[in-house]
Amino acid sequence: MYDPTVARLTYRALLGRRRALILGALPLLLIIIAVMVRGLAGADDQTASDLLGGLALATMVPIIGVIAGTGAIGPEIDDGSVVYLLSKPVKRPTIIFTKLIVAIAVTMVFSALPTFIAGFILNGNGQQIAVAYTVAALVASIAYAAIFLLLGTVSRHAVVFGLVYALVWEALFGSLVEGARTLSVQQWSLAVAQKVAGGDMVTSDVALPTATVLLIVVTVLATWYAGQKLRSLTLAGEE
Repeated sequence: MYDPTVARLTYRALLGRRRALILGALPLLLIIIAVMVRGLAGADDQTASDLLGGLALATMVPIIGVIAGTGAIGPEIDDGSVVYLLSKPVKRPTIIFTKLIVAIAVTMVFSALPTFIAGFILNGNGQQIAVAYTVAALVASIAYAAIFLLLGTVSRHAVVFGLVYALVWEALFGSLVEGARTLSVQQWSLAVAQKVAGGDMVTSDVALPTATVLLIVVTVLATWYAGQKLRSLTLAGEE
């Protein structure tokens, strides 16, 4: 299910100079803001939770997921180079699964690690806040990578749709509209973070069992459907 050659090509595409600069911009901004807040306000648990929840988890993680998920396959479909990949004796589900693993890894590195660093700067991991939000970023990275990889497979405007989802649905509706929170990856990952933190500093509107099931179902279904769409794309090219 994992092809090293496909993985190497995907890593090379995602971590090229231009895309790497884009991927690194938000994590760097988060850490800079964390340093400034710590210097101005000192260590405060509530401030740390608000910043990590509002900027890191609600904004940075989904945007990085958009870049990594859509970038893992979208450009190849747009420029037609995916035909070369599909001509190789590699099963289509293997291609999708390999690209998903790469997208997850890149999203985790550029989101979870900066989240932990920023959390440790803000309050030294008081009340396990830094670790809780890091775990939430890790969990969210999996779901986001699968969702945005699917978008990159089905649409030539995947980045636009992904950013609308990340900035409008997750950051806005997912935070403000009560009914939308149940269908928010952010809230699902917060349920896991709440369990890790154990206190009342991290909260979620979705129960942990429900969040766990939804995370698994969305990830599996998105990956499966992306494989089906890639198979149909292959058939269309062969015809």
